[in-house]
Amino acid sequence: MPPCLTQATPYKGFFALILIFVALEYFFNTVSDTKNAIFNSTRPLQYFDKASTSTYGPLLKSLFKNASNLRSLQEIMKSGNISDLHYLVTMPPFIASTILNNNKIMQEENSTKPLCPDISQNLYGRVQIQKYPVPSVGTLENRFASWLQPGGHWKPPNCVVEKKVAIVIPFKCRGEHLLLFLQHMHPFLKRQQLDYTIFVVEQEGDGPFNRAMLMNVGYVEALKLRKFDCFIFHDVDLLPEDDRNLYTCPEQPRHMSVAVDIFKYRLPYPAIFGGVSAISSEHFKLLNGFSNSFWGWGGEDDDMSNRIRYHHLYISRYPITIARYTMLTHKKDSPNPNRYDLLRKGQKKFDQDGLVSLSYELVMSNENLLYTWFLVKLHGPNEDTS
Repeated sequence: MPPCLTQATPYKGFFALILIFVALEYFFNTVSDTKNAIFNSTRPLQYFDKASTSTYGPLLKSLFKNASNLRSLQEIMKSGNISDLHYLVTMPPFIASTILNNNKIMQEENSTKPLCPDISQNLYGRVQIQKYPVPSVGTLENRFASWLQPGGHWKPPNCVVEKKVAIVIPFKCRGEHLLLFLQHMHPFLKRQQLDYTIFVVEQEGDGPFNRAMLMNVGYVEALKLRKFDCFIFHDVDLLPEDDRNLYTCPEQPRHMSVAVDIFKYRLPYPAIFGGVSAISSEHFKLLNGFSNSFWGWGGEDDDMSNRIRYHHLYISRYPITIARYTMLTHKKDSPNPNRYDLLRKGQKKFDQDGLVSLSYELVMSNENLLYTWFLVKLHGPNEDTS
């Protein structure tokens, strides 16, 4: 409770409480036409910022001096999910009541919508890969602004998707590739009628690239924003050629990029799990995520393949005629000279090396229209050969 209310006399507190109820009634009546926007927006606090210009704005904003209250409200408003009721405990009763009532309205509205089909009727099959010209950020924002939501999020407006998908891109110094990826993937994922969000996890600094660790960070940070059921870990330089290659999570982990053009559309070896992979949130937690030990190119995907077998799961794949990808050209990174030694020793450290040992600093984050961006500083030695 704000200090100004705890220090008031009983009479002053009574009149202050009346004033709060009057203010709230005015405020919620004013935004009643935007309730759906508030509870589905990826930036819900903008509505409270707008309220600051009104007569009752300062009073409303004073209710959220407690940072935990503010974060909890933000998470609930983003997801519309109140299954974790402890989020509501620290909030003023009338705020919690409003959230509950609006959540009930949302559930009633969703209950009138049919479930989306497992396979969309909007699929083309083979799709064109456009490498040139490289679009600008402004061009893509103008192209997708009519339907894409901030943070790189979209879901079908006329049906309900049961499972939410996070697309996680480990990223470093590949600006043109990212623009081509976004140009290709947003329409691609929309045609599949997915409830999806694209996350770009960028590594800060000039040190060796740790792709696996960035994917672990993407998993952890994405779940702070929303309850995702499925994670697609995706190299930014791979573009799918067939939209029947569904970006969903089956019962077993799925290797998505089976046939890549530079490998003459052949599977390089049976245990490969690199490029693009799909893992359910539940399985990723069971596997303890990726290893954090692979600094530099190579090895981390084979370690994940070993983890999958160790936990008695198996790698599933679409037919080679569907799971086709084009790789954007780029200079190859220097391979990790210790990757084979790390692979051998890693089989004894699956439970210690991964999500449980993840150490990083979230330097900056932002919700652009095209994607949600995390800039992170990774902690740990450049090489782990112990």
